Parts: sequence; C-alpha cells; structure tokens
Amino acid sequence: MELLGEIAVGRPLLVLAVKEEAHYLDTDLPVLLTGMGKVNAATALATVLARGPRPSGIVNLGTAGALRPGWTGTHVVGTVVQHDLDGELLATLTGETYGAPLALPDGGDVVLATGDAFISDEAARARLAERAPLVDMEGYALAAAAGLAGVPLRIVKHVSDEAGDGAARSWRESVAECARALADWAEANTPYHS
Repeated sequence: MELLGEIAVGRPLLVLAVKEEAHYLDTDLPVLLTGMGKVNAATALATVLARGPRPSGIVNLGTAGALRPGWTGTHVVGTVVQHDLDGELLATLTGETYGAPLALPDGGDVVLATGDAFISDEAARARLAERAPLVDMEGYALAAAAGLAGVPLRIVKHVSDEAGDGAARSWRESVAECARALADWAEANTPYHS
C-alpha cells in the first residue's frame, strides 16, 4: 500500500492497484496504490479511510479483462460481483447472505466480476462470461470497503486483455496504453487539478 499525496475533505481519492496503471497520472488528487487482489484492496482502502480525513468520493481506475467478444475501451461499472465466493453454498450452511452483488451510484449497466484469480484460460473465461462482461481483482473489495465507510465509489476500467489464453502477456504489453487511457479519463471526469 502506498498513498501519494494527502486526502482532503471535498476532494476525491484515486485508487489503483499498481504503479503501472498509475504511470500517466499527473494530478493534484491523492492516489492510493493498494496492491493486487481483494485483500490488499480492501485493507488499504479501509486503512486510509479509518485514519481520516475522508475524501468526497473514491474513483477506482484500473485494468480489466474482457470476458465477452467485442469489449474494448473504458467502462464505468454499475454493478460488481464476486466470482470466487460461493455465496449460495454459504447461505445453505449459515442462512446468511455473503457476497451479494453491489450496485454503484452513477454506474451504468456494466457488470464487473471480481476475484483473486487472474483469468487466463478459456474455460474460466467462458464460465465467467455468463455473469459479467469484465473481470478484475479489486473492484468488489473496494466497493465493499467504501460502502461500509459511507463514501461513494466509481469504478472505471479499461480493457487490457481478453481474459483467456495469453492474458498475462497481453496485460504486460497493454498496461502502458491502458494507463494513458485511464489518466485521460480521470483528467476529463474528475477535478484533476486544483
């Protein structure tokens, strides 16, 4: 976890997983680098929110794999789901609901599936494509932490790969282009400079 800048009341916090995704950000806004995966994302965001002050909102910028053909470019997410938590089984065991889908304010109808596995095989891609068009490793965890803290969150993902065979190579080759697109989106859609 690394916080670049200082969080201020009335200004948003930009949250990204890794420095490669943040490479082209040139902003006065604070930037939190959480590390990859749900645990890193949730604990990093919860830590900075608990320390205070609280930002006016959180904008998660990051890369995502496309689970369905034709998905490219930058997308604002409307709903996040966990793909690696068997909520139905847990409900039968405990009677409690765990990991229900989370709707985000200002989001559209794009669904993002979050899990700790980097999806890089065709079978996993096909299975997940039934639930969502995009996949990442942090979105759901950030939405859960922000929701518990009462801070609004927007999730913005740029497609880096096709989440199938060769996805790891594709991510490495495309992350710089994705970082540029994410920085451009942030500059056009946030109070990027004070």
